[in-house]
Amino acid sequence: AGADGAQTDKFAVLCLDLDRFKAVNDRLGHPVGDALLKAVADRVRAIVRPSDTVARLGGDEFAIIASDPNQPDGAATMARELIEALGRPFQVEAYNVDVGVSVGVAISPDDGTDPDQLFKNADRALYRAKNEGRNTVRFFEAAMDTAARRRQSLETDLRQALPRGEFQLHYQPVVTAATGRISGFEALLRWVHPTEGMISPAEFIPIAEDLRLIVPIGEWVLREACREAMSWPAHTTVAVNVSAVQFQSGGLTQTVLSALSTSGLPARRLEIEITETVLLEDTDKVSHTLNILRSLGVRVALDDFGTGYSSLSYFRMFPFDKVKIDQSFIRDMIENPQARAIIRSVIGLGQGLGMPVVAEGVETAEQLEALRAEGCDQVQGYWISRPGPIAHFEGVVMDRGGESGMVRKRAGQA
Repeated sequence: AGADGAQTDKFAVLCLDLDRFKAVNDRLGHPVGDALLKAVADRVRAIVRPSDTVARLGGDEFAIIASDPNQPDGAATMARELIEALGRPFQVEAYNVDVGVSVGVAISPDDGTDPDQLFKNADRALYRAKNEGRNTVRFFEAAMDTAARRRQSLETDLRQALPRGEFQLHYQPVVTAATGRISGFEALLRWVHPTEGMISPAEFIPIAEDLRLIVPIGEWVLREACREAMSWPAHTTVAVNVSAVQFQSGGLTQTVLSALSTSGLPARRLEIEITETVLLEDTDKVSHTLNILRSLGVRVALDDFGTGYSSLSYFRMFPFDKVKIDQSFIRDMIENPQARAIIRSVIGLGQGLGMPVVAEGVETAEQLEALRAEGCDQVQGYWISRPGPIAHFEGVVMDRGGESGMVRKRAGQA
């Protein structure tokens, strides 16, 4: 303490959250998950000092109060050691398990002196760490407090957005690369906030998933997309993105059946798009659901292929009808030979499996011509068309690079 009795020593609060722990629990069972938590605790205790305090907050979350007054350097060193130690494989019973850890840090007194506030700030830093790639550390910053208030406000408004009718669907055409003719549309969710206007999906969809609001919102998207697609030409399909949370809810199959039945849309005209995050969840449950959907005639596409934990084993495990190459590869394909080689390999894989390949994010004529040369089946992106309400595409001729494709007018007007 200083001469006036004020506390001058600094200490750090570290919040830890294991990465991919749920997948381990779901795949290998809770006894293995419990044994893993004990092994994690042993490694954490081996790093902290005798004067530090370690606690398990619940689930796969831990907290450390690091008494080292050399802050923030002490916390940064400890966080790096934790990430390195918990990033090494664990031998748990008969299994070799890989997890990882995200760390959020708040420093006292800089980030607060009240215990509740310090933990809240460390937790906000942890949330940022998880959102920015996981297996990393982030220190609390004042901007995070502003971001937290922004998120809280959006959470409140998002709970009312569906009953208030604030959601819209926009559509982006998917065209046959060789002919430029539109084969279908991808449905994209938009939120028109009553005071802020259009809110970015990148901002509100993760919140909807965290709150599990994506389940009723996703039901609305499926019903609305199928209803609108019924008035399109009979050869066009509609693609709808489905999140991991919707699979976890257990009611996805019934939701799809209801949307098809209510609208009258043939199942073959509906495509369900999933990303690799879905495949990291309960493998058996996801596979069972996908097989049921395909047995109904619904098509299943793997979206954003090439990111995350992409694995060719997915194509053995799951019944995909289409694969979509992530736009990051398309963006780099002209200047980066490696990106083009990956695109060529995925297209070859699709041809070998009899599975159409779609290139996302096509923004230039040069990219389109290169994809045609590689034999890509379908393309979508700003060069073809920006997303918009379906009314924008009625009778519109898409003319890009000398090739034309046409969105025919409402069914019966072709």
